[in-house]
Amino acid sequence: MASDSSPTILDRILADVQEEVSAAKRLRSEGDLRGMIADAPPVRPLAEALNKGFGLIAEIKTCSPSVGAMRSENVAEAPHAYEESPSVRALSILTNNRHFGGSMESLQKIRGLVSKPLLRKDFMVSEYQIREARAFGADAILLMASVLDAPRLKGFHELALELGMEALFEVHDEEEVAALPKSAMIVGINSRRFKAPVESSGFVGAAGSSEKDFSIRLDTFELVDRLPQGVIRIAESGLDASNIAGVRERFHAALVGTSLLRDPQGIRSALTAFENSLAA
Repeated sequence: MASDSSPTILDRILADVQEEVSAAKRLRSEGDLRGMIADAPPVRPLAEALNKGFGLIAEIKTCSPSVGAMRSENVAEAPHAYEESPSVRALSILTNNRHFGGSMESLQKIRGLVSKPLLRKDFMVSEYQIREARAFGADAILLMASVLDAPRLKGFHELALELGMEALFEVHDEEEVAALPKSAMIVGINSRRFKAPVESSGFVGAAGSSEKDFSIRLDTFELVDRLPQGVIRIAESGLDASNIAGVRERFHAALVGTSLLRDPQGIRSALTAFENSLAA
């Protein structure tokens, strides 16, 4: 059994994120970002989109450390399929490069292809990343309570609001729920165990491949009863057309990606399966 000191998925990813942020700063200064923000397109309200009845925040990524590569044809078709789907309320764009194959440039490109709100999904550890998100056209950012302490959750949210964006706060347990600022309006419960030791989590890395995501614990969604009253509730990770009905009564939306992007029948077929489940 792994000891408490064993490296976790989160430890490995965060070390790489710090390197990516440093590289981005060398390429583009905060002054450069401020100039880009002045020319950025208007923000599309995320909360408003999520209040239109239960639907999906549909994700775009090219790979995942828990299962490996997505189907490239599904990734390529995703922006158009999500834009046309009546069940998709917003898009989640992975911008972490090393573990998810994303980039800020891909977010910016997708922004020009769709009319729905874009969430920059990344491991936000710096105010630089928040300004970068707005500069490249994001409408909202992800703030993870497993990564940020309570003061930084609050401070990062204030900066996002100052820039006109919203935030999806992500929690995994009651301690993280307690760290949420009172200003939180959108809260997601992630069933993925990012803090599991690498050797026991099914971590395969971007170059690996697995048919099953061993980092998922769907019983984590029971935490929904502990969320602050009045927040928009999002179920994240581990969901597909076969189990989506189990969360629709207690959540406003589900964030889904892998089950769409790895479907061998194609992403439009996967979306149709979701829509049929939601209509049943």
